[in-house]
Amino acid sequence: MLKKERRAEQTGAAAAPKIRPGRGAKREVSIWQLLVWAFQVERVKLDFDGQNLSRMAGERPGVGMEYILMQRRNLGCAVDGGGTSDSHPDADLVADAVAALPEWCGGSRMALSIAEAARAGVMPDWGSVEAPRCQPVAWKNHWRGPFAEKTLWTGQGRWPANQLGRDDGYVCLVTYSGTAAHVAGMRRAWLAWWGALLELRVTFQTMGLTAFSVSNDMPPQAPWKENPLTRM
Repeated sequence: MLKKERRAEQTGAAAAPKIRPGRGAKREVSIWQLLVWAFQVERVKLDFDGQNLSRMAGERPGVGMEYILMQRRNLGCAVDGGGTSDSHPDADLVADAVAALPEWCGGSRMALSIAEAARAGVMPDWGSVEAPRCQPVAWKNHWRGPFAEKTLWTGQGRWPANQLGRDDGYVCLVTYSGTAAHVAGMRRAWLAWWGALLELRVTFQTMGLTAFSVSNDMPPQAPWKENPLTRM
């Protein structure tokens, strides 16, 4: 258990604890805890039927997500099957807000990413466990064990066919992973995800919910700076 928790701290992928709506007084939660509760516990789903409303935040000055959510209420847009869900009203608002993320926050693609991560209760990986690796593109099974699959090279630099023996001209195609470019891409994706969570946090701190109050707590913005093994 300790090993699992330590790995979660290193990857920034710690799962949010289970929470319940407050009774009487509102319960203070982080935006990540709120998202996990809505998508994992209440099992709400995204509804993109009001995509034209989602784009208004990015196209009209002064129009924020609060206005979008109020418009969705007026239109009767429902989450999770057109109103057949028994989910908590706050969870429905969370799903509406995620679905209404403006394009400058990643739009529907970011909404799907946030919903998937929250449903699993695990934050995206920012490349904490990535290490440079070179491995064959394909493997071939043999009674002595797996071997790297070889293929006849027909690309640039190949010797003329009349100068090759029966077993000449074969290469092992490899692929690289965990490169600096790959890790940088994962970190950029984390920063975009973090920015979308910040937008959602501000939205619910402004609007308010019936059973929760959203605190300022956020996942680390740049967790790789806090990990001595990945600090660059």
